[in-house]
Amino acid sequence: MLNIAAFVSGRGSNLKSVHEKVSKEKIRLCAVVSDCKECLAVNFASQNNIPVFFISLKEKDGFIGYTELGRILKELSIDLILLAGFLKKIPDEFVDGFENKIINIHPALLPSFGGKGMYGMNVHEAVFKSAAKVSGATVHFVDKIYDNGKIIAQRVVNIAEAKNAEEIAVRVLKVEHELLPYVVDKFADGKIKIENNSVIIID
Repeated sequence: MLNIAAFVSGRGSNLKSVHEKVSKEKIRLCAVVSDCKECLAVNFASQNNIPVFFISLKEKDGFIGYTELGRILKELSIDLILLAGFLKKIPDEFVDGFENKIINIHPALLPSFGGKGMYGMNVHEAVFKSAAKVSGATVHFVDKIYDNGKIIAQRVVNIAEAKNAEEIAVRVLKVEHELLPYVVDKFADGKIKIENNSVIIID
């Protein structure tokens, strides 16, 4: 059983896709972490009896810091942290404490269209302006640099006929909802390995 924590900032559609598509015999969603008390993903967590923790770099009422969060997640024996639409950079010390246990889903084909400020519609607008013919989604390990960690898996989508960034967003989100559950399922089966500086997925 893989114990998972999911970090979210918005509607949580990728969190929902993992919850719906990965067998409950393989994973346990132990915590949802958010920087926003009003986000829809928090409602989803509450409806499914998943503990919710609110995180902030600055002291705020009802929020905890990353040191306290790290302690809580280790007490929960978290095996994997999913950044599923989480818009804040994770502090270096926290990343060090969960090395190779934090993954992120990015709405483009890294290493293109990544880095600081490249999230959500910002990404799709940049892709559209570039006249790229394909886009897609990337799941990667998180390190101390935005969108820089080792790539685990990618899915490509044809956007040659897309008329605007919104159309690209819809097409990419569809493959995100396929890719993240696939990767989580592989983690649960112990079929993701790091060898010779590459990530290997065992069929």
